[in-house]
Amino acid sequence: MMRDDFKIKTFKTKIFSDCADLNGMKEMYKTGYVSGFTTNPTLMKKAGVTDYEQFARSAIQAIPDMPLSFEVFSDDFETMEREAGKIGGLGGNVFVKIPITNSKGESSLNLIKKLSAEGFKLNVTAVFTPRQAEAAVQALYPRVGAYVSVFAGRIADTGVDPMPIMKQTADLCHSVDNVKSLWASARELLNIFQAEECGVDIITVTNDILKKIPLIGKNLTQFSLETVRMFYNDAGSLGYKIV
Repeated sequence: MMRDDFKIKTFKTKIFSDCADLNGMKEMYKTGYVSGFTTNPTLMKKAGVTDYEQFARSAIQAIPDMPLSFEVFSDDFETMEREAGKIGGLGGNVFVKIPITNSKGESSLNLIKKLSAEGFKLNVTAVFTPRQAEAAVQALYPRVGAYVSVFAGRIADTGVDPMPIMKQTADLCHSVDNVKSLWASARELLNIFQAEECGVDIITVTNDILKKIPLIGKNLTQFSLETVRMFYNDAGSLGYKIV
C-alpha cells in the first residue's frame, strides 16, 4: 500500500470500482481500496462482454463477498421485472440496477416500489435531479438494501456543481434505513474527497482513476520536477529541434 493509503482507508465514503472487465475487477479486488463493484451495459460493450449472464456469474464467483451491481437492459417494465428476477437470483451479494426512467422518459418508480417491496436489493441508477433522488428514496422499501446513484460526474459536465445535490441526496438516503447515497461517474480522484465532504455513502470510480490513489499526498514540488523531466525526455526521444 502507498504511504498515504490511510487517507482513503479511513473515509466513511466507500469506494466501488466501476468496471466490466473481469481481470480489472479481480485486480482491484486484491488492492484493498474497494468495497464493491458496479457495471453497466456500456462498460460491458467497451470490455467486449458478449454473454451477460456468464460474465455476471464469473464476477460473482471471483468476488463473492462484496456487493456487485448488474443492470437490466430492456426498455419495457414487464421485461425489466423478469430480468431483475433473474439478475437478483444470481447471488446474495447482487444489486439490480434499475434506471430511474426508461428510454422514453417513462418513470420506473412503480417497478422500483414493487421490486423493493419483494425484497430485491436495488441500485436506482441514472439519477440526475434532486426530484428524481427524492422520488427514488420514497419508492424504496426500508431495510431491504438499496443505492440511489446520482451521476455527479455528468452533472458536473454540464457546468453545474454537483456537491449541493449530493449533500441533499445523502441526507435523504440517511433518513431511510439501509438506503445508501452513491456518487456515480467520478471524473477525477478529487471526487472521492468531495464525496466524503458531502457525506455520501459510496462513490463509483473507474480503475484508471483508482490507479492514481498512490499519488495522494505526493509532494507537489517533486511532482513538478518529474513532469518537467517527462516533457524533456519525451521531446528528446522524438529528436525535436527548434534552433
